Amino acid sequence: MPWDEAGVPALTRDTRAGLLPQQAATHAPEGAAVLQYEWLGSWVVVARGSYDMDSIAPLSDALGVAIRKCPKVILDASGITFADSTLLNLLILTHQSGTLRVVAPSPQLQRLCEITGVDGVLETRTSVDEAAVS
Repeated sequence: MPWDEAGVPALTRDTRAGLLPQQAATHAPEGAAVLQYEWLGSWVVVARGSYDMDSIAPLSDALGVAIRKCPKVILDASGITFADSTLLNLLILTHQSGTLRVVAPSPQLQRLCEITGVDGVLETRTSVDEAAVS
């Protein structure tokens, strides 16, 4: 398999996922978890835990459905304990597909975004409420 197909996140795949209920939780490998809900006309995805190539699928699926469902997607990133380029790629793809606001990125994620320059592309906010009204 060519290298550029090996790490394609689920956001670029058609998962034919149906609409999610008002609130749903998904557990990823290694303690990562995704919680979703609608808030003030936006779709909020709460990510907790570690995200890399092996654990990104539930978050990727959630963001993919969210970006098709709502005009604005909010990612609460305060509980992300580890992230690598797989998550950065997913965030950039989501940002390019619609309106994405990243809320309270953890210090580790904030540092990764600063080092790679992604912090100049993504819009961050301090709270879900602030992201929803911006």
